[in-house]
Amino acid sequence: MTSPAPETETAPGVSRRGVLATTAGVAAAAALFEAAPAHAQTATDEGAGPDSVELRWLEGRPAESPGSTWGVPWGKGRFPEDQRFQLVADDGATVPVQTWPLAYWPDGSLKWTAHAVGPAATAEKFTLSAGEPAAPAFAVSVSESKNHIDVNTGVITARIGKGGKDLVKHIKRGDRTLVKEGHLVNITQDEAPDPETGSVSRDRYVSDIDEVVVEQDGPVRAVVKVTGTHRKSRGSSWLPFTVRLYFYAGGESFRMVHTFVYDSDGDDAYIAGLGVRFKVALTDALYDRHVRFVGEGHGQLTEAVKGITGLRRDPGANVRAAQVAGERLPDPATWDQRVTTRLHWIPNWGDYSLAQLNSEGFAVKKRTKEGYGWVPVDQGRRASGFGYVGGVSGGFGFGMKDFWQRHPTGLDIRGAHTEEATVTVWMWSPEAQPMDTRFYHDGLGQDTYPEQLDALEITYEDYEPGFGTPYGAARTTELQFWVTEATPTHERLGAMADVVRAQPQVIAPTEHMSAAGAFGGLFGPVDRSHPVKADVEDTLDFLFEHYRTEQDQRHWYGFWDFGDFMHSKDTDRKIWRYDVGGYAWDNSEISPDQWIWMAYLHNNKPEVFRFAEAMTRKTSEVNCYHIGEWAGLGTRHGVQHWGDSSKQVRVSNANYRRYFYYLTADERTGDMLHMLASSEETALVLDTGRKIRAADDPWVPDRNAIDIGFGTSWAALAAAWLTEWERRGPDWEFCRDKVLGTMETIAAQPNGFAQGSGLYDMDTGRYAIAETPVTERSNLSNSFGRIEICAELIQQVDMPAFEADWLKYSRFYTATRAEQEAEYGGRFGDLFLYSYTRANAFVYKRTGDESQARLAWERFRGAKDAPDYSPRETEAVETTLNPIAWWPNGGTNDIAQWGLAAIQILHMVGDFAPDA
Repeated sequence: MTSPAPETETAPGVSRRGVLATTAGVAAAAALFEAAPAHAQTATDEGAGPDSVELRWLEGRPAESPGSTWGVPWGKGRFPEDQRFQLVADDGATVPVQTWPLAYWPDGSLKWTAHAVGPAATAEKFTLSAGEPAAPAFAVSVSESKNHIDVNTGVITARIGKGGKDLVKHIKRGDRTLVKEGHLVNITQDEAPDPETGSVSRDRYVSDIDEVVVEQDGPVRAVVKVTGTHRKSRGSSWLPFTVRLYFYAGGESFRMVHTFVYDSDGDDAYIAGLGVRFKVALTDALYDRHVRFVGEGHGQLTEAVKGITGLRRDPGANVRAAQVAGERLPDPATWDQRVTTRLHWIPNWGDYSLAQLNSEGFAVKKRTKEGYGWVPVDQGRRASGFGYVGGVSGGFGFGMKDFWQRHPTGLDIRGAHTEEATVTVWMWSPEAQPMDTRFYHDGLGQDTYPEQLDALEITYEDYEPGFGTPYGAARTTELQFWVTEATPTHERLGAMADVVRAQPQVIAPTEHMSAAGAFGGLFGPVDRSHPVKADVEDTLDFLFEHYRTEQDQRHWYGFWDFGDFMHSKDTDRKIWRYDVGGYAWDNSEISPDQWIWMAYLHNNKPEVFRFAEAMTRKTSEVNCYHIGEWAGLGTRHGVQHWGDSSKQVRVSNANYRRYFYYLTADERTGDMLHMLASSEETALVLDTGRKIRAADDPWVPDRNAIDIGFGTSWAALAAAWLTEWERRGPDWEFCRDKVLGTMETIAAQPNGFAQGSGLYDMDTGRYAIAETPVTERSNLSNSFGRIEICAELIQQVDMPAFEADWLKYSRFYTATRAEQEAEYGGRFGDLFLYSYTRANAFVYKRTGDESQARLAWERFRGAKDAPDYSPRETEAVETTLNPIAWWPNGGTNDIAQWGLAAIQILHMVGDFAPDA
């Protein structure tokens, strides 16, 4: 037998084929990994890792914080499952903190913990360690009755309805109700969008609550989950929603995370408006009522319902200054009486509207009241998405994250001259054309599989009638609301707008994450200590900035689009191939999500975190199906996010979602991960090989013998199963069995991982063992998170046969064809070899075999398909629609895989960097 390097020794008495292939093997394996010592590891994996962590704010200490929630990893065995934690500020003061587990190691110790602090946590840095937490001055409390739930932060009390339309029945400060009737609103039309249509019938739908659940009840953080649909008065309903409301101890604000699922094929109903609406009580004199919109930066529209500035007669400088500042005006009896006696002649401006219909411009208008003409106010480029209406005795601040990026959006204030203003935050502005989700072409005569495969050869689009449907796609939006005791100052309004733009986020630094072995321990801090390593670091930075630049200069923005980027470039038109089939929107192809998150874990840059955050929000929602028979599947790259007929678990991939969930404890992403824990069931619904299946190989959807590959499919499923297991979700024990069962039975195949696929039994969670060895030749098996999830499984589960087979497979993947054929009887794929060398780096990490470390660098830089990203220089081009900085090199496939390899090779075998 030939081998490119020595094999790893396995535990005495355990061979590659010695793992049990029966259902009983799961229990045996569980006993094995719980009792057996860990394999040889590098220093970063020895012991239980750090016992404390110094935390900081992602973007520096915020001027305004509504509270923050974050996740922290811990090494195996470091803390028991019931460990309590204390938080200490950099000045030595204890900080109230709420803690809960996110994930457990198999031995029951804590793997990830979540923590929350309230708005009073204002230090630059904090230290988290074992200990008794400080109690908040006023703990957030939750009380429940038959018809509603009350949440009291110590500053505001919110009443949340259990039925009807109002999610938020009212919010009080003390005994005064300032806000009420918070509900969702949708405007729908049944005719296709057409700007020349003379008459269109529209219906208004409002939220209709089905269920309300308290998910957390303090002492620092409370979370209430509300689910329902949008219903119109005549009874029909659509657009299922999930809304979570977040409250923090001592806070005067609350956060809303709003998700809706699009339950239409796009041909019979068109969203013309989608928003959140509240009523705001106003009792101050009209000249003491204020309207504010924060534009780009901290610039603001500063208005009063009854303005007393700019008049022909001057009420007095102190009066004018007070109104602009949002302060209570002196008694009108003290003003110049030429103004006081004529106040009734000054118009009251009751309605204000800000519309951001594209990423490059917003417009503000106002009118006195309904039925009268709008007056243009001003225009700007990119609004913050934050507004305020209220007066000197209290008001309401409201805002939407990614406001201009997710256009067409809007902020509306109506009736500010009355006793109750109505505020609407539009996630889809009714001033825009209605949402059009119809497929973009008529099929072009692609009626048969052979025709569809032939068309694939020219546009790279995998079309099939009826498959380009948005039914089941979703979108999640984050909103923030304040109930204030007075109109905030200009400075504070700017800080509140910054909160809307980006929730203040506490983070654990790279050094701790790496030392704790987070996500398999495949990354470390930035290292420019060697010329070659410095060059790799510079290239990583350049490639990320390239995508940031492209996102902005190509305007990759919009309700459904923001957070994604394109697949390939058109060097003739000097654009990305936005209109060419499978070369358009990337839809997570070849793991760009994973690259961006790994880049953040490597460098802790806030701009990388925010880019990855937006990508996760988009790709986990829009690219995936959440209801219907395809729930749990995602759609391949294409001109429209749901347009391609290839629906696969490699796109909905849990590998890409886990980062955001564990770093932020985001409950919505947690929902998605729970759903994916059973996504193998989709293999019974849709035959992914239907277009190329031979006539003598009929598809038989047998739940006890369904073909599921060991590559792109198993990698995604294993990540979902592992996550459910370590979270101890509703189905965690069976998910544990599926992880262990598939690990055992993949390793027990005649050719192990190289076998490529097997018949999977959905009731036992195991593969049948093939009788004959075969060798799969796939270029993509390692490209959708398999290298990363195998590293974490080996870290999590001490199963010698699995590790031995994975390390052997990793060695041979980058070996010569002759070596592959001698060992396996066939050869592997030959693309992305430069990237798959990160698996060779992992072999070194586990075995200490220095030949693998050197090989990783050699192939990473010198494989025949290794990309060359030099020169890292752009060309100024002014002949395109907009002037651009053009860089013709690279595509998303190769860049994402190169980035993953670079980060992991730097960390695991950085000491072996070549001299040149």
